[in-house]
Amino acid sequence: RAIGSDELVRSIVTAVIIPDQGANKVRDQDGFAQAQAVLGDRLRIIDQPNIGGSGGYARVMYEALETTDCEQILYMDDDIVLEPDSILRAVAFSRFARRPMLVGGQMLQAQARSRLHAWGEIVDLKRMRWNKAPGTEYDHDFAQHSLRQTAWMHRRTDVDYNAWWMCLIPRTIAEDIGLPLPLFIKWVDVEYGLRARTAGYPTATVPGVAIWHMSFADKDDATDWQAYFHLRNRLVGAALHGTEERPTAMLADSLKHVLRHALAMEYSTLALQEMAIRDFMAGPQALFDKLPTALGEVRARCAEFPDGQVRDSQELSLPAAGQVAVQRMLKPPTNPVTIGATLLKRLAHQLRPVDAQAQRRPQLSLSRADARWFVLSGLDGVTVSTADGRGVTYRKRDPQAFRSMLARSVALHRELAREFPRLRKRYRDAAPGLTDRTGWKRVFDA
Repeated sequence: RAIGSDELVRSIVTAVIIPDQGANKVRDQDGFAQAQAVLGDRLRIIDQPNIGGSGGYARVMYEALETTDCEQILYMDDDIVLEPDSILRAVAFSRFARRPMLVGGQMLQAQARSRLHAWGEIVDLKRMRWNKAPGTEYDHDFAQHSLRQTAWMHRRTDVDYNAWWMCLIPRTIAEDIGLPLPLFIKWVDVEYGLRARTAGYPTATVPGVAIWHMSFADKDDATDWQAYFHLRNRLVGAALHGTEERPTAMLADSLKHVLRHALAMEYSTLALQEMAIRDFMAGPQALFDKLPTALGEVRARCAEFPDGQVRDSQELSLPAAGQVAVQRMLKPPTNPVTIGATLLKRLAHQLRPVDAQAQRRPQLSLSRADARWFVLSGLDGVTVSTADGRGVTYRKRDPQAFRSMLARSVALHRELAREFPRLRKRYRDAAPGLTDRTGWKRVFDA
């Protein structure tokens, strides 16, 4: 509706392509008939199975290249609030660029519309983690500090990629470097930005081009079923774009988080990360093979553990301790000595017998923000609310799972470090076949 509501935007739009992968169909939404009437046959809805964000974005690019003569392909999330003028600005910027480049929009928070998620982002190619661009800040609030008052916003910021909540890709780039990788979700946009840069195409995140999107603070994607895709696709990114033949820094960072998850009784996350490493080591062809099945497999594995099951808090007993006990435990260790002492104490706790009563009645009830490792690792049973408020997970300490999962994870990381140079070559050799139209067409036609 936002696209159709603006006459200037309508005048430059060749097609609006929507891959519909859900059960709640676009055609059934309020206002669809009016939007369709305005856009006419330029609105193209394609029903397809749920093959993730990568499958949706790949279908848009495939159809744009195969069935239109458009000069630019503009990606936008399906859950954003759009100001149509941002489309005009992105297209104008692209047309006046001296060479082809990706043109990215910024993200403002839908729940707090003056808050900017990021000015621009980069990727640490040794640790394979994204971060804010140097000299910028996350979560800037224009209601508190205006553009005029914020000195660091008045200089150029170079980025490595732009997230696909809004990103314009010129046709020439898509024809040159191909379609998105079949990663389902997570790292799809990051990898494409890195691939474009390697091919000589920069990315510009343009102030004044933006959308509103739900805050990432309202998601548990680092620990829920999405943790599988975070790690597997991070490994794929390291294989294709990492600067080290053996990603020592990334694996060390991964093991640090393994220990943190284990101490926090996030056994489902550990299980998913184990799956992720094994599937990465299965080789690049598994990426296409897994597209139709990965989501179901991952969610089923996650649900095998208490911390992977979202429950209504009303089903559970009230916690044994109150908020006074919570507040006492929330003070974090802040220097190497206190961090080390807390870690040793918490590791010793993992070897003690479990308090059986805490497995039936939680000792504490914590918000997602308060569920820190130094708190959880001293408990035997605790409920933690989900970030989006849907319910709680009941985390129950399991010493056997702690020991066995840590041992398996260390062994897998050791094997991964040994095999990584060979896997790196396999993924790089396979990359053209993973991103060309022929491979994706087989998926779409299946």
